[in-house]
Amino acid sequence: MSSHELLAVIEHMEKERGIDRASLIQMVEAALMSASKKSVGPAKDFRIIIDDKTLAIRAFAKVNVVDHAQSRHIEISLTEARKWKPAAKIGDEIEIEITTKDFGRIAAQTAKQAIIQKIRQAEKEIVVKEYKDRLGDIVSGTIVRVERGDLIVDLGRVEAIMPVRERVQSEEYQIGDRIRAYILSVQDHISGHHIVLSRSHPNFVKRLFELEISEIADGTVEIKGIAREAGFRTKIAVLSRDEKVDPVGACVGMKGMRVKNVVRELLGEKIDIVRWSADIKTYATNALNPAKLNKVIIEEEEHKVTVIVDTDQLSLAIGKRGQNARLTSKLLGWKINIQKNKDDISFEEKVAMAIEDLTHLNGIDREKAEKLVHAGFLTVEGILDSDVHDLQDTTGFDAATAQAIKEAAVQSAAQKPEPKPDIP
Repeated sequence: MSSHELLAVIEHMEKERGIDRASLIQMVEAALMSASKKSVGPAKDFRIIIDDKTLAIRAFAKVNVVDHAQSRHIEISLTEARKWKPAAKIGDEIEIEITTKDFGRIAAQTAKQAIIQKIRQAEKEIVVKEYKDRLGDIVSGTIVRVERGDLIVDLGRVEAIMPVRERVQSEEYQIGDRIRAYILSVQDHISGHHIVLSRSHPNFVKRLFELEISEIADGTVEIKGIAREAGFRTKIAVLSRDEKVDPVGACVGMKGMRVKNVVRELLGEKIDIVRWSADIKTYATNALNPAKLNKVIIEEEEHKVTVIVDTDQLSLAIGKRGQNARLTSKLLGWKINIQKNKDDISFEEKVAMAIEDLTHLNGIDREKAEKLVHAGFLTVEGILDSDVHDLQDTTGFDAATAQAIKEAAVQSAAQKPEPKPDIP
């Protein structure tokens, strides 16, 4: 590669790609160093210098001064050495210039390829740096290929990757499809792609709402929480900073058009918009809507919410495969326990519940629990109110077993915390 050709390439890259000359020259020097090793041979302290104005290429290496040079790569005769350094003597080490023609045709071609590769790498680093300032944005791109399940998306100036874990499993993707995605991170990735995209992250939905709802964009309505099972359902909690603005209504829009636009982008994923509240009981009630709740019990220490519902509301509150309960728990950040109203269950269900409760006593298995329930001992309190002889007579247990059951009930009662008054 001549200095004229190199100058043309450098000037083009400066103007068209915005890469500064100093960086380009450093790349070329490194590429020539790597490419020239084979043709130059095992030269000592080999180095290349490129003039920053003319781009003339000069190469230098150190050689030992000897009587008769046997290896041109590491030795030079005294006669030749004095052409470079008149005071040279045998045993000296001097630096001489190697002409660029000595690099050879193969070295020049390899250098050209390396230069192109390094320039592309520099371009990529510049673009990636730009995307670091766009973390959390939504971008559009075209799927160009699939690598072991990961989607490679062309964003125009650079390719990004959407790993399998960031895909929505219910969505189908084809090469050539135009998709929108959330910029999750800009980092080194095993595939070499630095920009990582996501369509499954909860913040993808959050960002869609920010773009679609002007009240969210200007801060009138705030998104306080979001829980998502990508491809199926999302719960999003909102709060209005203006008493005149209904946060849920603002997100739904006239005839539901605003939320429909988000749902369309998510290919039909269901979205529940919930009114946020600082009161956890109200917040839980809103999050489980439209299920009608009979009672909400808050256990602060355990960070637990117990919800009592009628039988016909149970499946609605829990949701398909427990989805509604799970999302509500994620949204609130509290454990959710949904139970049927005990006054609204059948006799058989009450018996089953009593048996299950007694199996939690130390040393009482299901068989013993069944005998106790069928004998009329439905609760720990019932066992405590009876004596050992009553247990023997009604259940058929021997004295040792009856005594052990009595002690287990006493121990359970001692460990049970004092009930707190229920504040509606």
